[in-house]
Amino acid sequence: MSENHDSRTVPLLPLRDIIVFPHMVVPLFVGRERSINALERAAAAEKEVLLAAQRDARVNDPGPGDVFAVGTLGTIVQLLRLPDGTVKVLVEGRQRVRVVELVAEEGFVAAQVAPFHEEPASGVEVEAMVRSLRATFETYVKLNKRIPPEILVSLQTVEDAGRLADTVAAHLTLKLEQKQELLEMPSVAQRMQKLFELMQAEIEILQMERRIRSRVKRQMERNQKEYYLNEQMSAIQKELGEPDEFKSEIQEIEEALRDKPMSAEAQDRVRKEVRKLKMMAPMSAEATVVRNYIDWILALPWGQKTAEQLDIERAERTLDEDHYGMRKVKERILEHLAVQSLVKQLKGPILCFVGPPGVGKTSLGRSIARATGRNFVRLSLGGVRDEAEIRGHRRTYIGALPGRIIQNLRKAASNNPVFLLDEVDKMSVDFRGDPAAALLEVLDPEQNNTFVDHYLDLDYDLSDVMFVTTANSLHGIPVPLQDRMEIIELPGYTDHEKLQIARRYLIPKQRVANGLEDCAVQISDEAITTLTQGYTKEAGVRSLEREIAAVCRKLARKKVRAPQRHGFRVTADRVEALLGAPRFAEPLKQTVDDIGIANGLAVTPYGGDLLVTEVTVMPGKGKLALTGKLGDVMQESAQAALSYVRSRAVSLGLEPDFYQRVDVHVHCPEGAIPKDGPSAGITMATALVSALLRLPVRRDVAMTGEITLRGRVLAIGGLKEKLLAAQRSGIALVLIPEENRKDLKEIQAQELGGLKVKPLAQMDAVLRLALRLKDPKAFLPNPSEVADWRLAQQSPSSQAH
Repeated sequence: MSENHDSRTVPLLPLRDIIVFPHMVVPLFVGRERSINALERAAAAEKEVLLAAQRDARVNDPGPGDVFAVGTLGTIVQLLRLPDGTVKVLVEGRQRVRVVELVAEEGFVAAQVAPFHEEPASGVEVEAMVRSLRATFETYVKLNKRIPPEILVSLQTVEDAGRLADTVAAHLTLKLEQKQELLEMPSVAQRMQKLFELMQAEIEILQMERRIRSRVKRQMERNQKEYYLNEQMSAIQKELGEPDEFKSEIQEIEEALRDKPMSAEAQDRVRKEVRKLKMMAPMSAEATVVRNYIDWILALPWGQKTAEQLDIERAERTLDEDHYGMRKVKERILEHLAVQSLVKQLKGPILCFVGPPGVGKTSLGRSIARATGRNFVRLSLGGVRDEAEIRGHRRTYIGALPGRIIQNLRKAASNNPVFLLDEVDKMSVDFRGDPAAALLEVLDPEQNNTFVDHYLDLDYDLSDVMFVTTANSLHGIPVPLQDRMEIIELPGYTDHEKLQIARRYLIPKQRVANGLEDCAVQISDEAITTLTQGYTKEAGVRSLEREIAAVCRKLARKKVRAPQRHGFRVTADRVEALLGAPRFAEPLKQTVDDIGIANGLAVTPYGGDLLVTEVTVMPGKGKLALTGKLGDVMQESAQAALSYVRSRAVSLGLEPDFYQRVDVHVHCPEGAIPKDGPSAGITMATALVSALLRLPVRRDVAMTGEITLRGRVLAIGGLKEKLLAAQRSGIALVLIPEENRKDLKEIQAQELGGLKVKPLAQMDAVLRLALRLKDPKAFLPNPSEVADWRLAQQSPSSQAH
């Protein structure tokens, strides 16, 4: 029958999950009664049957919409009834046909079919596609072991492009919809192109499967080899009477587990890991990971505590031996020991020492550990930017380890050490997390009894640990973290304190370090003061120790050259001969009371310092110039001072619109050094009033305080450092805010020497004491008083003064 014949009716054999292509001989097993009737009817007639695939294989009685519209007209080659009632039929596909409609016959379904017109293919392009299809199919057959290689031989005899495409499609492992799409394609060229794309995709999948199988096979071979060798080693050790190291190791773990007073959660976890370890090959990578995990858990000091020294007098002697001064810190430690002796269970305090470099914050942590009898561990947090440094890595990562908290507790070998977290203000944040946020749990007494490290994944109790943190400034510490700590500020040392520290600690230490312990070395107090003021500029004593070490090295050199010499005495005059010219000159002191110059006080990283403020008034149009690298807050203070003066212009004897006819220039010397803060407000106001009224400011008076528009003097910080700077500079009187009167109780009288301190609440009172007035008891200078002062300045007695 050719494709040009008209439509005809043939029995329908619906197929489940299979497509029969033309020119293919396929065996089928038929069990449905209507399908068997259709085969018998076809066998009794011309043996033609329509082979059409069902859309849904679950439908037992397919109707008109349940079979595809394009099928294959086939011929029954052989029909065989089986004992179980089913029929085995061998059919050969002949040509594509289109289903016009289904006709219900008695006992079966017939289909009216029409020819399916195919587009013939020829030309060079088709020949090229045929060759590519053969080559690609050959590669596919080599990779797919389910296709017999003999099919390649039969394929070589196929010359027709359409038949070749159908033969290849019949042997590909494709979905039913993909095969049906190929069957319905009228163009042979398109059919071959589609086949080529599908085969390429299948080849990639098969190649990937082969690689996976090869990798799995190699791994299995390696594991089998390791297992075989391990069994051989065990057999050899057994014959030689040697113990099995792996079994011995597991026994040691089990014994340690029995003796370790760890939590129930940790014991259950270790037991589970030991059971897993017993089933693993000893030399496998996973066994190593499990062993490391168990070792970390067993190495932690679960419940192991050092006996705390509760003798307060002994602890006080220890703290005094190691550090001079630091009354607040020592009192806090002694208070803790006193409470500990009364209360059996006390959570460890969390202290934060804040102060400039070199004041002994880190060494104070060691001293606390020695005074309390605890072990000491230190963790530097400077530059730490990874949360895993605190909490550890999860065990899913290769080379995972616990965080630094757990690591240092293992190093401490006790569960109640003094744990120093150094430079807590130097931590950073990046894409790996915020370590400061991870510390929130560590430094919270209400949470750290169930601290969870990512590596251990167990609750660990940190409540007995005495955490001590250090920082140079609170600005780098997040506020929630500050809230969890008891902050104790360590101010810079006074010259008196530096003298005592040098005599008691630094000089003996450097004598031993430089080999002069058997030599009498005397460094006078004046020499130490010269070192402190001329060769160092710091709040601590680190640079002072370096200078003392330099002096000792010079003396050691002299000792080597003159072994018979047994003593040295270093005076203030010899310091310059040993170390050269002083690095820091004394601040220039004013010799006369000057106009427009006032002494302010500031706090620097090196301690307190004298901050001179200069004001010049020039004819102009009301411009205010601020120089000296002043910060925003300090510039606003200058504007507030000017507004105060303008508001009191009448009382000061100035014209109400004086500011419109003059330009004011405010300058703070040492212009390369940044300056900021509100505490220079009253200093600027005093210098400004002095310049406008042409009244000099007393050179022996310094002041500090924030000014408001109403003339109030507000509190400032760093009072001790500022007063010490004034005392070093030869100031006789310091004016401070009234609100800072309470801070004077924290400063010992001998530290200030003869310095007088006057707390004031109003700017008017500041002017009365700071300006050189004829009658200081007056509320404010008035125009007549200014004229009287100017006349007095021109008198011979005033000039002599």
